[in-house]
Amino acid sequence: MSEPSGRERILAAAVDRIASDGIDDVRIARIAMDAGVSTALVHYHFETREALLGEALEYSFEHAADLRMGEEDELAEDPGTHAERIAIMVEQCLPGSPSRERDWVLWVELWLRAVRHPELRPTAEKLYARMREWFAAAIAAGIADGEFARCDPEAVADRALALIDGFGVRALLGDSEMPLDRARREIGAVLARDLGVGDQLPFSAASSSRA
Repeated sequence: MSEPSGRERILAAAVDRIASDGIDDVRIARIAMDAGVSTALVHYHFETREALLGEALEYSFEHAADLRMGEEDELAEDPGTHAERIAIMVEQCLPGSPSRERDWVLWVELWLRAVRHPELRPTAEKLYARMREWFAAAIAAGIADGEFARCDPEAVADRALALIDGFGVRALLGDSEMPLDRARREIGAVLARDLGVGDQLPFSAASSSRA
């Protein structure tokens, strides 16, 4: 495996720093030190904080996608049901591990900055479109195999992302009324009804099938 380039090291360091310090408190010198490069190289690749945040988000998303692809390969060997697959996908999108919490913090940074900096909005739109496509394809496969009720995969995918955002951010904040388990159940209940698979997505079955 080849060594990561200087640009990749900068992006990896930026992801960690933005998640821990916030974009407004990020110092280019610290990112350069973490990445083992010069500050000049950081400025060469990223002219503004917004450019740095946008590319860090895309880098983080690509890394998460690589991890998901590995898990999809495991599912191909033991696919289970389509409902179990959707449950696993929801689980992958919630802040249930340190790496997913980090990704969530980056998303929150993106939301806040995009409100004030329109140049970041295309990045957010592109990332949402890719997530929507991922869910819609899985839903369409379940419909095609007769497991899910007839529905609009894109509309249900949009609803899934809205539910994940709304309940997930409360879980991320440590809201005592919305622990991660309740967030999971609330999302699962709505999607199960949309897909016609009962009252709840099979989270426990999905987890045990991959243990």
